[in-house]
Amino acid sequence: MSDTPSVLFVCVHNAGRSQMAAGWLTHLAGDRVEVRSAGSAPADRINPVAVEAMREVGVDITDQHPKILTTDAVQASDVVITMGCGDACPIFPGKRYEDWKLDDPAGQGIEAVRPIRDEIERRVRALLKELAQDPA
Repeated sequence: MSDTPSVLFVCVHNAGRSQMAAGWLTHLAGDRVEVRSAGSAPADRINPVAVEAMREVGVDITDQHPKILTTDAVQASDVVITMGCGDACPIFPGKRYEDWKLDDPAGQGIEAVRPIRDEIERRVRALLKELAQDPA
């Protein structure tokens, strides 16, 4: 891992879970971690309920947009966190892969998205602690 670790969050539409995770990591780590997100079948826009849920906790993801998952993005990342993209995620030696089982916020109201947001925050904080302890 380089001096600045890089993390890629991947879900199918890159509109909810992966965007919230990228928002949390960017918010908590600043420039200490390079953050990417992508989807195997990106949506046209970020889920507005995910944007609202993040805004409630002071994290603004309104400037983000769904992006297509590329081989280059995976190769450029030290850690790849998948959230339901299945076989669409390429596997490369030397990368750390994790699959986070999380409910999909698509089509859900704010009451259902808040617990997903909070679980993502918990996992991102744990990941950030692990990255800080990783020897460079």
